[in-house]
Amino acid sequence: MNREDFPILTRNIHGHSLVYLDNAATTQKPRSVVDAMTEEYYNVNANVHRGVHFLSQQATDLHEAARESVRRFINARSASEIIFTRGTTESINLVAYSFGQECMEPGDEVIVTEMEHHSNIVPWQLLQTRKPIGIRVCPITDDAVLDIQALEKLISPRTRIISVAHVSNVLGTVNPIAEIINIAHAHNIPVLVDAAQSAPHMPLDVQALDADFVAFSGHKMYGPTGIGVLYGKEKWLERIPPYMGGGEMIGKVTFEHTTFNSLPYKFEAGTPDYIATTGLARAIDYIESIGWEEIQKHEHELTRYALEQLQTIPDIHIYGHKADTGDPVISFNIGAIHHLDLGTLLDQLGIAVRTGHHCAEPLIHRLGVEGTVRASFALYNTKEEIDILVSGIRRVSSMF
Repeated sequence: MNREDFPILTRNIHGHSLVYLDNAATTQKPRSVVDAMTEEYYNVNANVHRGVHFLSQQATDLHEAARESVRRFINARSASEIIFTRGTTESINLVAYSFGQECMEPGDEVIVTEMEHHSNIVPWQLLQTRKPIGIRVCPITDDAVLDIQALEKLISPRTRIISVAHVSNVLGTVNPIAEIINIAHAHNIPVLVDAAQSAPHMPLDVQALDADFVAFSGHKMYGPTGIGVLYGKEKWLERIPPYMGGGEMIGKVTFEHTTFNSLPYKFEAGTPDYIATTGLARAIDYIESIGWEEIQKHEHELTRYALEQLQTIPDIHIYGHKADTGDPVISFNIGAIHHLDLGTLLDQLGIAVRTGHHCAEPLIHRLGVEGTVRASFALYNTKEEIDILVSGIRRVSSMF
């Protein structure tokens, strides 16, 4: 990996070199991704699937090649199981709406966990306003890991689906997804995996996991914003109804009746962001050119180093992270310093971190705080940047 692939990393912020540590929110984009999208806009721009002319056919080929890249990236059985969405949020909303409509009756239940992002809570609550279902919550332990025994006890004859984050965007906790899927499947219950925080950092093999649904976003894995993926087993995608209606997702339309297109187009109403799918494919190419072994080695070493250095700061409290098992996400507070004050003052030193509840208010409340500072790392971050972060925290702490 060459940091020069990411031009934004050369910026100065408030007179300081940018130290970008907000990668769990969104990653920066390599030149290859932006260049591919620019090239397509300038030379191949035409609506896909609908035209007989050359540009439309060429754009369609690029769009479907991107679908195949995603299929290979997560080892899906078929490209027809790859649905393009605007991101993880839309993917989860699609499942909550369509699965909830077809496969859940009043009184049925979904199980989520205490560490979920709002995107895996609110869609089920919206379903609850249309259909009186139950939402059951698997707790975390005081060590900030899922209580698997409690999860098993929550399963009832009314449980219809379990929806769980692969990795916590606050704690860095990597959940035992394979074990959760095995438990669920023993009761014939499907599982939706929120992989927004795992897709950039570890290989996903949906067939090996035997996952029923998997959702992730392009912008968190060096790709463009506004593009994401829902993987679904064909048996489920065939069964559940479309999430939106419009062009492309139809077979035949009359004023009396409409039939739907085959997979995956049944779930892709309207003009897709075919430029962004090319960008997503190039982001996958970029990750694969470096290799998971190299990426994980670098990120694990960086996270371990960050934890060691942060723990030398007086009055620091790090929430739930374990160096050998966690993702490159560290949430912390320093004494009585408000997280927003700390983040704002670090920004004046050119250090970009996230502050607040990180779209996980129930988890933050479980931790007994109003919010945290979160530093999250990517393949282009360095130990030198960790040193700058630690020095910056010490400097800010001395002001209080």
